[in-house]
Amino acid sequence: MAQLKNELAEKELIKQFRHDNSWMSELKPKNNWVNNDVIKIPKRGAAPEVLINNNVYPINSNKRDDDFITLSLNKYDTENTTVSDDELYALPYEKINDVQVQHRETLEDKTAEHALYSIAVGVESDKLPILKTTGEDDGTGRRRLTTADLIALWKKLGELKVPLQGRVIVLSTEHAADLMMEDSARAKSWGADFQTGVAGVTHVGFKLWVATYCPRYAADTDNGNKLTKQAFESITGKQASIVFWKNNACKATGTVTRYAVDARSNPTYRRNEIGFRLWFIAIGIKDEGFAAILSDDAE
Repeated sequence: MAQLKNELAEKELIKQFRHDNSWMSELKPKNNWVNNDVIKIPKRGAAPEVLINNNVYPINSNKRDDDFITLSLNKYDTENTTVSDDELYALPYEKINDVQVQHRETLEDKTAEHALYSIAVGVESDKLPILKTTGEDDGTGRRRLTTADLIALWKKLGELKVPLQGRVIVLSTEHAADLMMEDSARAKSWGADFQTGVAGVTHVGFKLWVATYCPRYAADTDNGNKLTKQAFESITGKQASIVFWKNNACKATGTVTRYAVDARSNPTYRRNEIGFRLWFIAIGIKDEGFAAILSDDAE
């Protein structure tokens, strides 16, 4: 019976693990690339040359040598939650089921936060640009994000030959507020869209989403003062809005395990104890189509 409960709970968590109404819905699921909680990412070989008005024969033939990148999925463990028999006796609702839902929701939140960090640019470079805002001082010494900044970012991606379709930006709440203040006529509708995330908002060539957990960047003095992503959940540096081309990013879910001790098997404390382990990853599959923008300091 305990094994059956575990299996049912595990299947339910996987079934409901969807990251609905968030930027994560833009990532392509690649669960078919996963085996034994390891993802095998295909790496295409060289593309063929295109001949225009060719009159030289025979046409060359080249073999395409594909490869794979193999990575272990990230392991996410929830801390255990205890529910005593005394609690269950007094409560008018099924607390254990509610606890399991809470564990799933917490895993969804943490994996989304870690996913955005994982796909964000690590260090600025010619192919992975990090731009700065140019708007007016917001009163704190920070330059606001403007539509002109997004257009400059859109143009930069064009210079890097990133396809027009599928460009996504995950705005920090600070930058989302800047855009709403700039366009007061759309602020109300944007606020509703940002809150519900029903379909995202399209603006100057980007699908816009908002997240409260955008990663932070700071200049690395040991690397020519290049803007560099800070540690996960760091509170140092400046929070940036993250850009990605959706075809170069993916997500994959591996196995899930429910760990549980039934109160009847716990005579000392007579309480239930529940926790979950999930294997999951979100990753950029090619170092192209990624960028970021952070607020510059006002002079």
